[in-house]
Amino acid sequence: MVMDGFYYALGFAAGGAVVGYLVGFPYALPFYVLAVFCLYFFRDPDRKIPEGRIAVSPADGKIVSIKSESSSTTRVSIFLNIFDVHVNRAPVSGAIAQVRYQKGKFHVASRENASTENEQNTVTLHQDDGTQVIFAQIAGLIARRIVFRKKTGDSVTMGERVGLIKFGSRVDVYFGPEWDIAVQPGQRVSAGSSVLARKRQPNAVA
Repeated sequence: MVMDGFYYALGFAAGGAVVGYLVGFPYALPFYVLAVFCLYFFRDPDRKIPEGRIAVSPADGKIVSIKSESSSTTRVSIFLNIFDVHVNRAPVSGAIAQVRYQKGKFHVASRENASTENEQNTVTLHQDDGTQVIFAQIAGLIARRIVFRKKTGDSVTMGERVGLIKFGSRVDVYFGPEWDIAVQPGQRVSAGSSVLARKRQPNAVA
């Protein structure tokens, strides 16, 4: 459980107690429902991290887009609805070379323009073999806070928890030509355990 969930739940429960004391329990019930929902929303289940020359999903959700950004880069976009686990994980092991925050709009996160126009936090990971993977935490219509708990220079392992986005959002992952995408649009994925892409052997890179 992410600690934020306890803080939100405590706040709603306290509000319910005050409302219940002043005007009666029926009026306080919505506050208690919201408190329970916050505990559910901020759940953080353990995941079995696979091994190999792979990249795992950094988020729970649905693949809404797989798009070639250029001749050498493919973007895989994952939409998280309000009922998905919102803890984000590192897609690959590596060193954090750059963390870049971008102010922006709050379009519905499932839309294509969310990738370029929405508020987001973009993280560049450098791997030991010299390749890199980039992923972006993108705010949505409801999500207004992106949390990233690492900093430039930190090393992360594949599947490690690195942050979260609150209340509906999107995560984009950018892969170079050395990766074969292993998912399809419409497929649901789980953070840390679903394989997004497989890295080719060095002599197999086009």
